Amino acid sequence: MRKSRKEAAETRARIVDAASVEFRRNGIGATGLSELMAAAGLTHGGFYRHFGSKDELVAETCASAAEGLIASIATARAEPDQRGLETILGDYLSSDRRDDPSGICPFAALGGEIARSSDPVRDAATDGFRKLVDVIAAECGKTGPDAARGRALVALCTMVGALTMSR
Repeated sequence: MRKSRKEAAETRARIVDAASVEFRRNGIGATGLSELMAAAGLTHGGFYRHFGSKDELVAETCASAAEGLIASIATARAEPDQRGLETILGDYLSSDRRDDPSGICPFAALGGEIARSSDPVRDAATDGFRKLVDVIAAECGKTGPDAARGRALVALCTMVGALTMSR
């Protein structure tokens, strides 16, 4: 019995969510398709109905994780009396984020593996990283766009390094 497009999309999203947690918890290379499909509540055989390869899943997971991190930052900033970059730093460097595999930054958790991954995976990660830089640059105050981007790049690299070291 075939699933509707909506059901297939929901299943695909469930696989991406489960893979995101498993990859950040165990690493990309150490996570087999059987384990991640089991984490999604599915059988190994269903994987190739949704993805052409593990690399395709990794690329989609990188993009999804970066978008989730951006959404988390936006939520933290939306709280009353929050102050831009200070709020972003506080949310990103929290012990909850460090200790929760599903919430850890994909760059802090998987940076080394992403660097050795395929071009589509690195492209997805780079795109997500650039989006994060843009979010942070928007909070860099009264500087010009080039200076704000430079500060944001340094801030994000420092944040990723600090989170990696704290883990």
